[in-house]
Amino acid sequence: MSAGSSAEKITLFGVAVDNLTLPETLDRIEQLIRSGGVHQHVVLNVDKIVRMERDAALRAAVLECDLINADGQPVVWVSRLFGQPLKERVTGIDLFEQLMERCAARGLRPYLLGAREAVVARAVAVLQARYPRLRLAGWRSGYWAEGEEVAVVEHIRQARPDLLCVAMGSPRQELFLHRWKQQLELPFLMGVGGSFDVVAGVVRRAPLWMQRAGLEWLFRLAQEPRRLWRRYLVDDMAFFRLVWREWRRR
Repeated sequence: MSAGSSAEKITLFGVAVDNLTLPETLDRIEQLIRSGGVHQHVVLNVDKIVRMERDAALRAAVLECDLINADGQPVVWVSRLFGQPLKERVTGIDLFEQLMERCAARGLRPYLLGAREAVVARAVAVLQARYPRLRLAGWRSGYWAEGEEVAVVEHIRQARPDLLCVAMGSPRQELFLHRWKQQLELPFLMGVGGSFDVVAGVVRRAPLWMQRAGLEWLFRLAQEPRRLWRRYLVDDMAFFRLVWREWRRR
């Protein structure tokens, strides 16, 4: 497949999702980086699908992305229910870690933006110890004073990374990238959610059996109940209504 060709896509909830495995996604990212132009990546999960229903700006940002993976086992299950099975779930953290490995092997220079300063600094140290050949274009925290954003964007642009990884949570990271991608003029932009926290050891991932059973959300809820209970137990319940609506439409 050439860098300019489009991979097979499956439409779910009005979003054209790329039907790619993790290795295929890594190959596609490398093609996009080397092809020129500006490209944005996003992952689609239950929370984002629900948010997009009431946030027109987020929906526009997602729909304009060049590469969209399904990160969320329920999204994969729904694709099967609708007779358009996705090959697999591509999680943001797995994609980020393997992409850093590929950057080290290919000489690509990422820039890491997001999380608290201590967390991103720890993530950088872990990644450089894990991949000694990894060359970062730069890194900084995801917090800045009002009025500083233009300077932050210009600093990143001047660093000329091959890709920008933003860990500021959804929808902030998607909206930030959508707002600034043309000014950044970088080959590849992606939101990576809580990946820096996982790499830094601040947040633990669920056991593999829970990941495969689609119960990773339950493990996260147990770790941070006060912060996540409303998202998982109240807000995301709207997903079932959206599935029913999509089922009736089809």
